[in-house]
Amino acid sequence: MRPILMKGHERPLTYLKYNKEGDLLFSCALDRNPAVWYADNGELLGTYRGHNGAVWGCDVSRDSKLLITASADRTAKLWDVQTGSELFTFEFRSTVKSVEFSVGDKLAVIATDSFGEMSSAIHVKEIAGEPSEQCGDTVIELAQLGGRSNRAVWGPLNRTIISGGEEGVVHVWDVETKKVIYESDKETGHQKAVTSLTKSRDGSCLLTGSIDQSAKLWDIRSMRLVRTYKAEAPVNAVTLSPLLDHVVLGGGQDASHVTNDPRAGKFEAKFYHKVLGEEIGSVKGHFGPINALAFNPDGKSFASGGEDGYVRLHHLDHDYFNIAI
Repeated sequence: MRPILMKGHERPLTYLKYNKEGDLLFSCALDRNPAVWYADNGELLGTYRGHNGAVWGCDVSRDSKLLITASADRTAKLWDVQTGSELFTFEFRSTVKSVEFSVGDKLAVIATDSFGEMSSAIHVKEIAGEPSEQCGDTVIELAQLGGRSNRAVWGPLNRTIISGGEEGVVHVWDVETKKVIYESDKETGHQKAVTSLTKSRDGSCLLTGSIDQSAKLWDIRSMRLVRTYKAEAPVNAVTLSPLLDHVVLGGGQDASHVTNDPRAGKFEAKFYHKVLGEEIGSVKGHFGPINALAFNPDGKSFASGGEDGYVRLHHLDHDYFNIAI
């Protein structure tokens, strides 16, 4: 399985996202210019220029017409995917850490970081059908509990919002009442900062990753903990195969610890069996921690983005689909 190396960023990668059809791959990095690639051959199609700070996350609408990005320049921007033109800028008073369109693409949930005396918050913005009608009005604003927020995603049918942050706690918010209806505890939940949240393709499961060297699979409706996957290094990114019962974790020790820690340098995407929890393989190649992972919706390829500034596109071999457990 020879990967395609994609060099379009000058700084470490932060996030990767495929569109619904799986023919486009969007990448975000610390270099302020999100990029879009052909997911088949890794050809760079273009970049979205307009941010003045690191870009921490993105999402693409179901019809692949709109891209929304989250940046350290205290903005979230809407873009025309095809032309690369900037359609609207949502302005905030602190760093924007994550963005996600709702089911139906009529709303976007946006998580912002704390700044000074201002706490982290979760904002819901309305997305207009026509760019000319777009405004920046906030539909809902939730004050993040317990420290800084790293990521927020929609729950089933847009009725809840799920968030995770620096305290290692996963919260579930009821959109209608704006109240917390679930909070993970230290016994079953993460012990350190939650770095990533991702949902299964059918929306039934939530996978969380943490620097406590673990990832956890939750039933998204009941928030019952289904499985814990143990890693040997901090987990920065997680993804689920839409085709097989496989979970992929990526991470690695920070570069400053590489010479001091014998476990350092674990710069590989590790595959685990979703049900059994056992490690079934790994894919190496990055020259630094893996910060971003995404599985193609067809389940036949996945992409990883690292501290080394490279996106690696892996088309999975025939043998992968016949792994004996």
